[in-house]
Amino acid sequence: MARRERSPETVANPEAAPFESALARLEAIVAELESGELALELSLARFEEGVGLARRCAEQLSEARQRIDVLMEENVEPLERAFEPELGGEG
Repeated sequence: MARRERSPETVANPEAAPFESALARLEAIVAELESGELALELSLARFEEGVGLARRCAEQLSEARQRIDVLMEENVEPLERAFEPELGGEG
């Protein structure tokens, strides 16, 4: 597995990470923890970092949802059609 690099800003303050970077780092932390190769103290440090990143991602998703709700309320003619994901593959 390729190791993802973290910016000094993200290491010092996980809340400064953009959503995609925070999510990628969280995925890397999960992989490290699942490997079972980390010492206890390092595992605890990674877990703590992961909790902070997970909270930040949840906050960012909540903020995005609120923005969408506001935009939908401002829309004179809201979409009445339910979202239907495409089934099958691409192409």
